[in-house]
Amino acid sequence: MEILWLLFAIGLMVALVIPYVRRRRGGIRLVAPGSPDAADPANYGFDRQEDLDIRIPGPDPDLMDALDHVQRTGQWQAASQLLAGTPKEGERRWQRVQAFGGAAALELVREPGAGARWLKAWRLEAEKDAGGAQVHAELLVQQAWRHSGGVGSKDHRIIVEEAREACRRAALLAPGDPVPYITELAVARALAYSEAEFDDLWAKVIDRAPQHMGAHLAALHYWCEKWHGSRDKADVFAHAAAARAPHGSLLAALPLFAVYEHLPEVILVRGFYRSEVVTRAVEGALYAVRTARADDPMLAHVRHLLLVFLVNMERWAEAMEQVRHVDGYVGALPWSTSEDPAAQYAIYRALAVAGYEANGGSPATLPH
Repeated sequence: MEILWLLFAIGLMVALVIPYVRRRRGGIRLVAPGSPDAADPANYGFDRQEDLDIRIPGPDPDLMDALDHVQRTGQWQAASQLLAGTPKEGERRWQRVQAFGGAAALELVREPGAGARWLKAWRLEAEKDAGGAQVHAELLVQQAWRHSGGVGSKDHRIIVEEAREACRRAALLAPGDPVPYITELAVARALAYSEAEFDDLWAKVIDRAPQHMGAHLAALHYWCEKWHGSRDKADVFAHAAAARAPHGSLLAALPLFAVYEHLPEVILVRGFYRSEVVTRAVEGALYAVRTARADDPMLAHVRHLLLVFLVNMERWAEAMEQVRHVDGYVGALPWSTSEDPAAQYAIYRALAVAGYEANGGSPATLPH
C-alpha cells in the first residue's frame, strides 16, 4: 500500500510541475495557448519554414548578392569591395564580417579541406586586405566554438590561439577599425582572459566605437562565462551600458540579453516571465525598439529575442509585431544556438499566431 501512495504522490507532483516548465535556449514552451496547428502562419504572408534564412538576422541584399557571387564563382573581389565600402565604425561591417566568416565555416563543415576556396584565394592573393584578414579571424572564431571538439579540447585551444593571432594581424591592417577587437572578445571568452586583459581589450573597442551594440553583446558573453553562475558582473555591465545609452540606442535592450544568458535550464515557477526583473528588461527592450532608427542593423537582433519573452509572457499582439518585422530571417539569438534554427523560430511563430487568434486577432487586424 505504501508504494501505491508513493507512486500516486510522484504522479501528482509531475502533474503540478509540468505545466510550468520552459526550456532554455531551444525555448520550447510545453503548454500552448491553443494548438499551433489551428492557426496557419501562412495566412499572414509569413515565409515557410524551409524558406527561412538562417545566415543573417534581417535583410541585407548587398551582403547576400556578394556572398552568393563569391560562393558561386570562387572570386573574392565582390566581398572585398563590399567590406571596403562599409563604414568601419558601424554595426553593419561587423555583421557582414560575421556573415562571410560564418559562410566559410559552414562550407568547410560540408567540404572539409575543400570548402571556402574563395576565402583561401582572398588571403593568398591579397594578404594585406583588411577585410579578408577580418573574415579569416572570424572564421577561426566560429570554427573554435562550433566545430573543434568542444571547449577545453586540444583542437579548440589550438584554433582559439590561432584566432587571437589572426585578430591582432587584422587590427594592424586597419587602424581605427573596431571589428578585429570585437572579434577578439570571443577569444577572450574562450581563453578566459583575466579581467585586466579584458579591460585592456575593451578599452580598444570603446575608443573606436563606444555605442557598438554588437561589441557590448560580445562583452556580455565574456562576463557571463567569466562569472558563470553569478549574475552580478554581467548585470552591472548590462545596466551600466543601458543607463549611459543615448536616446535611440539599442543598448537600452542589453539587460534583456543579460536575463536571457542567465535563464535556468528549466523554469518551474509559473510567474517567472511576469517577474519584476523580466518585465523591466522587456520594457527596456521595447522602449529601445520604439526609439531606434528603422535601419539600425541590430534592431532585428533585439526583436528576435523579444519574441521569445513576449510569447512566454502571453503578450500576443506585441509578439506578433516582432514576427511581422523579422519574419524570413532567423540568424540571431535565440535561434542560432539551436541545431535547427528555422524549426525553433517556427515553433514560436506558431505559438504567437495561435495566441493572437485565440484573443481575437486575425490577419485583418495585424498592421502591415
